[in-house]
Amino acid sequence: MTETPRLLRRSDALAHGYTDAEIRTLCRTGGLHRLRPGAYLAHDAHADLEPSQQHLELVRATLPKVSADAVVSHQSAAALHGLPLWRIPLDRVHVTRVRTSGGRRTRLLHSHCAPLADRDVVETGGLRITSLARTVADLCRTTPFESAVVTGDAALHTGSIRTDDPADALSYAERRPGYPAALRALAFLDGRSESVGESRSRVVLAGLDVPAPELQRSLLDPDGRFLGRVDFLFSDAGVVGEFDGKVKYGKYLRDGQDPGDAVFAEKQREDRIRDAGWEVVRWVWRDLARPEVIGARIHRAMRRAAVRPRPLGEAPRAR
Repeated sequence: MTETPRLLRRSDALAHGYTDAEIRTLCRTGGLHRLRPGAYLAHDAHADLEPSQQHLELVRATLPKVSADAVVSHQSAAALHGLPLWRIPLDRVHVTRVRTSGGRRTRLLHSHCAPLADRDVVETGGLRITSLARTVADLCRTTPFESAVVTGDAALHTGSIRTDDPADALSYAERRPGYPAALRALAFLDGRSESVGESRSRVVLAGLDVPAPELQRSLLDPDGRFLGRVDFLFSDAGVVGEFDGKVKYGKYLRDGQDPGDAVFAEKQREDRIRDAGWEVVRWVWRDLARPEVIGARIHRAMRRAAVRPRPLGEAPRAR
C-alpha cells in the first residue's frame, strides 16, 4: 500500500483488494497507525499531527459508529472549535445525546446525556457540535480549574461569545456534579489573556500573596509616547509582569523580520519600560510549575520599586 490516504477505513481498503492480513502487517511494521478498529492513518501522517489534530482524526473515525442524534461535545468540540486544550485527556471522543439516562464510557468513546437547546448546537465541516459557549460551560464543569481557564480564556478572546454566554449555557447543569466548580471557573475567565501561558500565569498569580494585576495595559512615557503593552501590571507597586513564552515574540514580527529581530525589538521595549522607572519581572514555562519562584521575584521587585522614585510614565485607563 504505497499511498495511504489521511484516513483509511478497512472497508475501503478491502474494496481496493487489500486483505486484513496486509492491514495487520502494516500496523505491526509501522506503515499504518490504528486509530480504532477499522480506521487507520498513515503512520508518518499521524506522527506529524499535534495531539488536538490527532484527536480530530479520532473524532472523524468514530462518528460513523455512533447514533445520528449524537452531538460532538466537551474536549472533542473544543478541538473542532480550534481552542487550546491544556492537560485535558484526548484519548476518548466525547458526544452528548438529549437523553435522561444511558450515558456510558468505553475505551474510545464517552457518551454524555444532557439537555441541548437549539442555541447549544452548531454545524461545522458537516458535523454537529456544541456551540462555543456550551463547550466552555461543559469543560468548566468536567475538567480541572486551570485547564478550564486556559480553554475558556481562549474562547472569550475570539470575541465570538460574550462573558455571560457560557454561564447561560451552564444553566442546564444546576443540579449536576461539577456545577459549583464550573461557576468558579467561569467567574475567573478573562478574554484579555492572549495565550496558554498568560492564562496559566493568571491562575498562578491568583494563588500568590500579590495584588491582582491589571491585564494587557499600555504604558506611556511622561510625554505621552507609547512605551509598550504589558501582560500584567501591578500599577500601585510600580511593577510589570511578563510571561516570556517563545511563541509571544511572533506577535512582534513584521514583514521581512526574523525571530532575532523580534527578540531585539522586545529587549528595546523592555529597556524603555525600565528607563521610565518600572521594575520588570519575567517568568517562563518551567516557572509556572514553581509558583513560589514567581512570587519571590515579584516581591523582590516590589521592594526595589518601593525605594526608588515612582515610574515616570503612566498606565492610561482603558476607555
